Amino acid sequence: MKLLKTVASIAVVAAMAATSAVADGHATTKLRIQTHFSPETLSGKMAAGFIEDVTAMSNGEIAIEMFYSSSVVKSVETFDAAATGILDCDMTGGAYQTGKNPAFQFAGDLNGGYANPYQQMSWLLHGDGYKALNDLYNPYGMEFVGWWIPGPESLVSTAPIRGAEDFKNWKFRSPPGMITNIFKNLGASPIVMDFNEIFTALETGIIDGADAANLTNNIGLGLYDIAKHTNYPGFHSMPADHLACNKDIWDAMPAHHQAILKVGMQALALKNTSINEVENAKNSVSLAAKGVNMYEWPAEETAKYREAVQSAWTDYATTPEAEALLGSHLNFLRGIGAME
Repeated sequence: MKLLKTVASIAVVAAMAATSAVADGHATTKLRIQTHFSPETLSGKMAAGFIEDVTAMSNGEIAIEMFYSSSVVKSVETFDAAATGILDCDMTGGAYQTGKNPAFQFAGDLNGGYANPYQQMSWLLHGDGYKALNDLYNPYGMEFVGWWIPGPESLVSTAPIRGAEDFKNWKFRSPPGMITNIFKNLGASPIVMDFNEIFTALETGIIDGADAANLTNNIGLGLYDIAKHTNYPGFHSMPADHLACNKDIWDAMPAHHQAILKVGMQALALKNTSINEVENAKNSVSLAAKGVNMYEWPAEETAKYREAVQSAWTDYATTPEAEALLGSHLNFLRGIGAME
């Protein structure tokens, strides 16, 4: 009980420190935010652009100190660090928190549920997305502020991946979480491993392929130097990164600061999706010219994947919060005719 009171006290003090008033009566908000991206990456540069936008829109009333490359705590610990006042906000992703509640999987990636980032952002902006996500986040002492979604990822493989049948006995690097269940349902053999192990595992034949990132980031990882088969456009995974802030700090902000941060995230989302779409399209042309085989799956093949996905959704929705969040997504998708 003492520890709980101490943590609560830290959070209250942090909230008071984060938002204050200067001599002229204008409120100021100071935020310490951690992202897992490095400042040199495209995503890191876009996070810096978000800071510039927020600073300009608030006329300097909101000051953000960004910690890149998970330099304060590990990526998976960022959410708790913000909730307890070590940081103020988390700019990683909800899917890191599935150990708390499997519902966080549906706050990060519906794995094949949405066709593109614009459709998923439509649920957030025009469905009940903000409320549904904060019904999950708020009990953990956090406020969901916004998403930024690069777009569908592309698999890489040393063998053709023309359709679902090619996944039979396919050994590949998989991130943790629901995606492993989906590919097992299709007959594949997922092996969970870190990013820095993928290249060597492909090179030595430990794996046949990888679920790593989109075309642009796969190139950065050097995967197409070994694996000459990929699917584009992607369809299997579309992870969303979030901005989530300590709820006490969020509630202490003036309404116009809250609005600036939400609108800043919406601007970041559009810039992020569009630049990744442009870069992936350019890279699809250059990869094809270099002899990489590009596979665009026909509707009947993606339907097979969607069938496996729906089974995994049901298996993963094991808590009331997960059922509620998944239900919100599915009601929206059915409402716009994107699924039966």
